[in-house]
Amino acid sequence: MRIATFNINGVNTRLANLLAWLEETAPDVACLQELKTTQERFPEKALKDAGYDAVWQGEHRWNGVAILSRLGEPVLTRRGLPGGAKDAQSRYIEAAVAGVLIGCLYLPNGNPWPGPKFDYKLTWFKRLQAHARTLLHSGAPVVLAGDYNVVPTERDIYNSRSWKTDALLQPESRAAYAELVDQGWTDALLERFPEQPPWTFWQYFRQAWERDAGLRIDHLLLSPALAPRLRDAGVDRHVRGEHRASDHAPVWVEID
Repeated sequence: MRIATFNINGVNTRLANLLAWLEETAPDVACLQELKTTQERFPEKALKDAGYDAVWQGEHRWNGVAILSRLGEPVLTRRGLPGGAKDAQSRYIEAAVAGVLIGCLYLPNGNPWPGPKFDYKLTWFKRLQAHARTLLHSGAPVVLAGDYNVVPTERDIYNSRSWKTDALLQPESRAAYAELVDQGWTDALLERFPEQPPWTFWQYFRQAWERDAGLRIDHLLLSPALAPRLRDAGVDRHVRGEHRASDHAPVWVEID
């Protein structure tokens, strides 16, 4: 079973890129972030024609998350994290597919730092930690997949010199991610590449892609019930180099 996560950066703008990637790699489950479209304008028919059922949570212009499945319709279990009754941003969706619970997330960016957006990032992170702990206690096989907007350590960035004031690298962001993993989750890409995990994001500026000036901010965390079944993990790096590409590349795991 191959489970992937892909910040598509506009699902309608980059629909051709998405469909080409799905046809080429055929993930069983694909988690998408930054849909940047309303609930009504999500390309359900095009994805259905490509063999994928979907559940999604749209938002006008920004955010938005979706879970695609070619193993049958995802069984929706949650829209949004607990504890956010007044939070209207579409950043989390959860569904069961073929016996695995999939949490698809788009964690707040948090810039500019410091400020209210960074405070929101940390508050959202606390809610994620609380829900993740509940999922762990359930004993179910769970994947938390998505764009975490955190560079976990210095080895996860080409060079941090020009990023010192960015929210993705702040000690609080890194500590929150470390606390989440330390609950008992396995960072699949790090497990597969313990010395030097591959980049998953290259910004559009300063020829970052051409210089391979990348970051690792897209992660798949596996629960203890699922981690022993990890067979492989990787990044579909070439997708970032295609015409009109997202600034992220798809990340995937294969599990028994």
